Amino acid sequence: MKKNNLIMGYVFLAPWIIYFMVFLMYPFYLSFESSFLETNILLPENTKFVGLSNWISVVTDFMFWKSLFNVLFNQVIFVFLSFFIGLGLALLLNEIKFMASFFRTIMFIPVITSITVAMVIFDFISGPSGPIQSSMINAHIISEPIFWKFEQWLPMPVIAVFSAWKWFGVQMIIFLGGIASINRSLFEAADIDGASWWRKTRKITLPMIMPQIIFVMTMNIINGLQMFIEVFMNFDLSGGPYQSALTPVLYLYQVGFEKMQMGEASTIGLMLAAVIYLLTMMQLKITSKED
Repeated sequence: MKKNNLIMGYVFLAPWIIYFMVFLMYPFYLSFESSFLETNILLPENTKFVGLSNWISVVTDFMFWKSLFNVLFNQVIFVFLSFFIGLGLALLLNEIKFMASFFRTIMFIPVITSITVAMVIFDFISGPSGPIQSSMINAHIISEPIFWKFEQWLPMPVIAVFSAWKWFGVQMIIFLGGIASINRSLFEAADIDGASWWRKTRKITLPMIMPQIIFVMTMNIINGLQMFIEVFMNFDLSGGPYQSALTPVLYLYQVGFEKMQMGEASTIGLMLAAVIYLLTMMQLKITSKED
């Protein structure tokens, strides 16, 4: 009986195992192999082994480290901004009883909006002639319109604000699910003791939704460091006049498909994967200590 159950288990796992091997492990193997080769997809017959040349080239490449700095700069703003907006709205909506579903749906609309459409709308709103800058000029916060795409330090913070607005709804729903799963008797006992809303939030809600917090932070790091569409729509492959919006994935695409250096592009991808792994492990280590 146990043997039959084991066989059935592997049968049900087979589709995922096949997917994992064919679409994840095999491409990873090809990328790792390509990182030691000088190869051009248009001239595959000229492929030759170059050893660690691609790795040395990427490690000493200023543009790779600049792209990595850019995306880390962006993610510091995005992760904290989207986290606090998502958590704050989840706590607020958890207290709302009247038309709660309506407000949750409204908050989730940016998530289901096409990222292309959302970026076009945001570009208009945040542009020099958009309502945000017009209001800031009228309030004497700024003296003249700002062309943020042509500034050296503004592209990544502005895109981080856009990303936070676009994706905070996902985090809000995850946090709402975590809050809903907390045993109500804990709050009832806290009410009997006369605990305030803030004390209940700090001592009960936040510790109890720590698994959701860890999951959200981890996924933000993994997905955020692979940012591509947001910057590509605004700056193409150049990354802006100062390369201030250049990201590792954008640079990888540039090296692989513009310069046709697939070996170096594979190395950039593997370096990015290593950075994501290290940052994710660091984040999990820090949050596990706090827990």
